[in-house]
Amino acid sequence: MSTRIIPVDAFDFVVFGGTGDLARRKLLPALYHRMQDGQIPEGSRIIAASRDELDSPAYRSLVLGAIESSVPDDVRDTELLERFLACCHHVTVDAGSELGWAALADLLAGREDRVRAFYLAVAPRFFGPICERVGQSRLVTPKSRVVIEKPMGRDLESSRLVNDAVGAVFSESQVFRIDHYLGKETVQNLMALRFANALFEPLWGAAHIDHVQITVAETLGVGGRGSYYETAGALRDMVQNHLLQLLCLVAMEPPESYTADSVRDEKLKVLKALRPITIENAAQLTVRGQYMGLSTARDRIPAYTEEAGVARSRTETFVAIKAEVANWRWAGVPFYLRTGKRLPSRVSEIVVAFRPIPHNIFPAGSGAVQANKLVLRLQPDEGVKQWVMIKDPGPGGMRLRHVPLDMSFAEAFGIRNPDAYERLLMDVVRGNQTLFMRRDEVEAAWRWIDPILEAWENEGTAPNAYTAGTWGPTRSVALIERDGRTWHEETV
Repeated sequence: MSTRIIPVDAFDFVVFGGTGDLARRKLLPALYHRMQDGQIPEGSRIIAASRDELDSPAYRSLVLGAIESSVPDDVRDTELLERFLACCHHVTVDAGSELGWAALADLLAGREDRVRAFYLAVAPRFFGPICERVGQSRLVTPKSRVVIEKPMGRDLESSRLVNDAVGAVFSESQVFRIDHYLGKETVQNLMALRFANALFEPLWGAAHIDHVQITVAETLGVGGRGSYYETAGALRDMVQNHLLQLLCLVAMEPPESYTADSVRDEKLKVLKALRPITIENAAQLTVRGQYMGLSTARDRIPAYTEEAGVARSRTETFVAIKAEVANWRWAGVPFYLRTGKRLPSRVSEIVVAFRPIPHNIFPAGSGAVQANKLVLRLQPDEGVKQWVMIKDPGPGGMRLRHVPLDMSFAEAFGIRNPDAYERLLMDVVRGNQTLFMRRDEVEAAWRWIDPILEAWENEGTAPNAYTAGTWGPTRSVALIERDGRTWHEETV
């Protein structure tokens, strides 16, 4: 089965931080794959702007290395790669001085009718200065967009400052706040499952759903991001954006249409309806942890403090939260959120657990009747599983089994599953903001997160320790099991 490619207009994609890790690992391979699928038209350019003193040929050597590292040999095409490299340019630019801005303006001159996207693949402290220089250099056109990555501040106040600085140069319709989780195939399929089928939506609420679990687990530690992570922690790094966005898509009301503002209006309502977690109830509704090292006969895993290069730390590498959406549809349904580093499996998934049947008609020897679950796997192996009860095939009476109706996207469609950045970068070019966050969404999320941070600060205790390779502190198990439920931990 082939996928339909929607063409885009010719564009100039200016990547500030174009020699950095994000550009090399994600952005450049994503754009290469879009060219491979015929979606990047002739005349489009990728322009890296960085402080590195590189000319364009030297930058193309860097791009070649990035593609060779990220794209398997059997899907690389020599002629295509040459065309892609020819699109790539480099300008040495310094956000804090006049260096390079005139050269960048000269490179862009005469192409004001093209889509012009500025991707800020840099630390947030540079968002404001870069946008200011872009404005002063008169590089903003009616077809310009700016893309900013998380973290968008570290609390509500700093988030507003970032948004103010960007908004002083670009209108809200030109600002694309990217969360790559929203570009994942399964996340968008959640929308399709809910709103393109008559099956789920009548059951989607407190009357039929017992609880929802959202897990984003990583096996790696902080690695080389220790200095950043020490100022952020898992709550800011993952919950404020990724997990809350997933919660919104599960809990939102049907939008009036599949347009940017209709979808984002409904997500905003969910964020506003989240029951506050404060100093009074944070200890009952939240768990934070920090991984400890582990030594085995074969391997040694360092503790967080060792990886971060600090003697002691109160930074959390694990968070579990029991949240509730206080509205008519979801009242009384807990949303259990969990994320952490150095966990046993790399898995991101949403589990919608339905209520058990009201009455079991089958005899005791038939086997336990388990409640239905809808499991949406974001990574790895994106797909959807619907866990149902069936009769075990064969003679000998009624024997019940709990089995998944399993759809792996790669197997079902027989195509390469595009990376989330591929979809989102093309949406930037199209000017489609549906899968991007609006300013009021970001601020509403911080408004809910800030009191949790304040409660942890006032508590004055260190995060609960957990051993690397386990599912976090034992308190996270108690968080859900005291409600008579358990974490979904399917073997990956």
